[in-house]
Amino acid sequence: MAHKWYFPLACLGLLIISMLPPYTQVPYDARNTQDVIFSVLMISVQPYQAWGWIFHVGTLLLCLYILWKPDQAGRALAAYMGINYLVVAALQSHAITEKYGFSLLTGAMVGTALLGIAWLVVAVQNSLKLSLHNISKWKFLLFPLALLVFWSPIKTDGGSIFANFDPRLLFTSVDYGLAYCFVTPVFLFLLVIFTTNHTSFIFRITAFNALLYGFFNLAHWFNPNTRWMGVMHLPLLIISLVGLLLPLLEGMPRGKPALNPT
Repeated sequence: MAHKWYFPLACLGLLIISMLPPYTQVPYDARNTQDVIFSVLMISVQPYQAWGWIFHVGTLLLCLYILWKPDQAGRALAAYMGINYLVVAALQSHAITEKYGFSLLTGAMVGTALLGIAWLVVAVQNSLKLSLHNISKWKFLLFPLALLVFWSPIKTDGGSIFANFDPRLLFTSVDYGLAYCFVTPVFLFLLVIFTTNHTSFIFRITAFNALLYGFFNLAHWFNPNTRWMGVMHLPLLIISLVGLLLPLLEGMPRGKPALNPT
């Protein structure tokens, strides 16, 4: 009976982790927490612009592998997710900002790293099962949302963010590969489409953590300078919500996630 508490306890833990305050070299007023986060995210991945193509090519190759041998690709998908999350935790969560000096987004780093470790455990266990059979056609309605974040058509100008539909960004944008809020919708889309167990523990905590940050980033809609970033976070919000509701949408019975960690 205790197993039924694992998922809500994990969600509570992720919620608490997400609320850990950022660390900054220069002290800041707690009311400016959102500004600290925005200041870090605006510049944290800029030094790695030349490496953006790696994540696009890697994701495309992974998709081809899933289509080619879905019965063997579960381990590859789990490993790719785990590694990518650890890279995101290491690179996106800190920066030397003009206002606050060295700044670290503690909650984002810890939460993303934990997800990365969890998915690597799944890869080692080889317990993520994928299939091309009996895929509900309505799920492909999520594809444009996944494509949007894979493209990451973003342009920054000072403190403002605009749309930039340069087709080259489909293969070069580093925002996709190193931004948690952009890689996660693609991962969840692949899981929604291909995985055979949507009641699993790791799938649900991944979707729940994504939903948290989807809600947090609704704040971008209230700032005219960052409204496009609000649009860019809709895939995170919508796909994670669909992922959590899949057992209801498909009429699937609830499983025992603690007994089947994937």
